[in-house]
Amino acid sequence: MRIYRLLCRQARVLMEERLDYYSQFNPSPLSMQQFTDFGVNATNTDSFLFLRKELPVRLANIMKEFHLLPEKLLHMPSMCAVRDLYRMSFKDLLEFENGTGSKTTSLDKFTDALIKIRNRHKDVVMTMAQGVMELKEAHSINANTEANIQYFLDRFYMNRISIRMLINQHTILFGEGVNTQNHIGCIDPHCDVVRVIEDAYSNARFLCDQYYLASPELVLKYHNVDKTPVSVVYVPSHLYHMLFELFKNAMRAVVEYHSPGADVFPPVEVLLVMGQEDLTIKLCDQGGGIPRSQMDLPFNYMYSTAPQPAVSGLDTPPLAGYGYGLPLSRLYARYFHGDLMLTSCEGYGTDAIIFLKALSSEANELLPVYNKTCQRQYSTPVQTHDWSSQMHSAMFIRPFSTNSKPKAQQVGSNTILNRDCTVTQ
Repeated sequence: MRIYRLLCRQARVLMEERLDYYSQFNPSPLSMQQFTDFGVNATNTDSFLFLRKELPVRLANIMKEFHLLPEKLLHMPSMCAVRDLYRMSFKDLLEFENGTGSKTTSLDKFTDALIKIRNRHKDVVMTMAQGVMELKEAHSINANTEANIQYFLDRFYMNRISIRMLINQHTILFGEGVNTQNHIGCIDPHCDVVRVIEDAYSNARFLCDQYYLASPELVLKYHNVDKTPVSVVYVPSHLYHMLFELFKNAMRAVVEYHSPGADVFPPVEVLLVMGQEDLTIKLCDQGGGIPRSQMDLPFNYMYSTAPQPAVSGLDTPPLAGYGYGLPLSRLYARYFHGDLMLTSCEGYGTDAIIFLKALSSEANELLPVYNKTCQRQYSTPVQTHDWSSQMHSAMFIRPFSTNSKPKAQQVGSNTILNRDCTVTQ
């Protein structure tokens, strides 16, 4: 038993040393063009030599940020489970850090290890969400803690997206049989954007019909400055994820705003435009809109206007309720330096706009980096507003009268109006 404890202690020390070592390096962002060129020209060995170093670097950069989170969150059971998963995956990758990739058996073993890591982390999004919910149920959360969690989750999920992208590219190209869809790994060099829009709408409409027995129609307009069909080098599953989430939100808003029993619903309108620099997808609904004071809330993790759905054994996804849909969709858009934005007219509807890079050479990965700037972000308190605010400031406002003729009690002839519009003598 004593020897076992000693070995475990030595293993933990070695793990921390390797984490410190790999976290010194910045991850190497790749462009969409580099992904496609690498997929066409590179060999299994080339991919192995790159990933055996790059994956530990990306893992180490985010694992070091775990230590900067609030202690209360780190002790939540689900959070401990996520940290254990990352430690196991980092340890698995360390077995290959000195490999040369000269033997087919070692390459096959590496590919199997990547598939194992990917499967191990398939439920990490919801496990992390559960950890945050456990914290909220057990402790009160102040503004600093909430800001730090929001900052971390953006970086954590973006890191996860990037790691899965690398793993998927390698396993599809070198480990999961012949690709019959003319894709380069998980990238479609001629992604048919209209088809992805229609697929996302169709599946979201199916869900909406299940929940409300009604759904709005789709009106699709598209324009290409080159007068050719709209296509782009992109990951279809990423684009589908964004569109499916936006369609779900739009349909739910339209049906609930106009009541499920309405005979006719205004359609969800989509405008698709291919420009010289950006591909823009604008989705417009007439679902009543969002108050301007609440426009930041949809991108906050765990914010949802729908009740949280109960966990069930059904494969059918819920229409709404977890609050992670929009924040994750924005991360998918930003991953290759695009974006996702919301604008709204309260009382009418909401416009959601997806921007994607039109040129694959400009679509570079956006990756979190562990450095001193990142560390300061966790230690810097939320700044006090230096502008007057309508919220939470009533106790600090001096009384002010809007009466044109304030009443005053005169003593003799000395009555003076002070800065607070009260009468002094």
